Amino acid sequence: MLEKLKSLSRKYAEIEYMLSQSEVWADAQKAAALSREKAELTPLMEAYARYEAFRREAESAEELLSDPEMKDLARETLSEVRAGMDRVSEELKILLLPKDPEDGKNVIVEIRGGVGGEESALFAADLFRMYEMYAERKGFSVEIVNRCETELGGIREIDFIVGGTNAFSRFRFESGVHRVQRVPETETQGRIHTSTCTVAVLPELEETEFHLDPADLQIDTFRSSGAGGQKVNKTSSAIRVTHLPTGTVVECQDERSQYKNKARALSVLASRLAQAEKEKQDAAVSAQRRSQVGSGMRNERIRTYNFPQGRVTDHRIGLTLYKLDAVMNGDLDELIDALLTAYRAEQLQNSENGGL
Repeated sequence: MLEKLKSLSRKYAEIEYMLSQSEVWADAQKAAALSREKAELTPLMEAYARYEAFRREAESAEELLSDPEMKDLARETLSEVRAGMDRVSEELKILLLPKDPEDGKNVIVEIRGGVGGEESALFAADLFRMYEMYAERKGFSVEIVNRCETELGGIREIDFIVGGTNAFSRFRFESGVHRVQRVPETETQGRIHTSTCTVAVLPELEETEFHLDPADLQIDTFRSSGAGGQKVNKTSSAIRVTHLPTGTVVECQDERSQYKNKARALSVLASRLAQAEKEKQDAAVSAQRRSQVGSGMRNERIRTYNFPQGRVTDHRIGLTLYKLDAVMNGDLDELIDALLTAYRAEQLQNSENGGL
């Protein structure tokens, strides 16, 4: 590990030197790539600097062990410093884990109402609002691809794209079944109901990452629709794309431009097909698919939102927070950070056991 860190430290110094040269900044694309690489390495280099500081302090303390007057203090110092080295060493192991190339991508999020009828649709609308507010907190953009609303303001289904640096890494653990327990607006007797929604999360692909054969596509146009006559477009700008070999259908009707709707629909279709292919390949890797965190299987109940008790529980890591109002207003970092920590710890264990 130390040899790898020394090599990366030399690389980091080289990047810093290159970024200090004016000719590098004349090439905006190259400068941006170097800046991204530096930003990715910075947390690792900061941890490595802390490790080296501990190591030097340990060497100084070891030299004082032979001094009768200083040996007690030296032993105490050495014990503290070695504990610090162990902590940073574990941090370095996690930081050295291979980065998922999809983490830096934009993300396609699909929310569907599940069990619970109109209450499920109302909860789907609440989930979309939660994710939209979280995206705003993180400085991400949100672009709606397709939305199907109900008369009471719920959402039967919605597809949207969250754009920004590392958007996928922050949303990747949201795939699965989300369960809500509360008294629905439609309930007249005050009884608590349980409803569900499903959330699917896909990395948005670049055009060159997945090839769509035009011969496999059926593209239809139709007029946009909305609940109660809202957002109805009188021109046929909405697009429906059907992938004939698999029967996968994508609709996009949020843009008034037929061209933009078609481009977005094709992007979502490519991401869905690529994800289906990836899941087929990953099915052979049983250890990963059995993982509590990050498997993204849509039939897993991953989280419960209990309104009477004001709590939210993530079942994958056994985390319960009594801050439901804050979570529903987009305060998701505590949940997502805990999931990310558990995921990285599992990755580390797998790497040490010769697994993934």
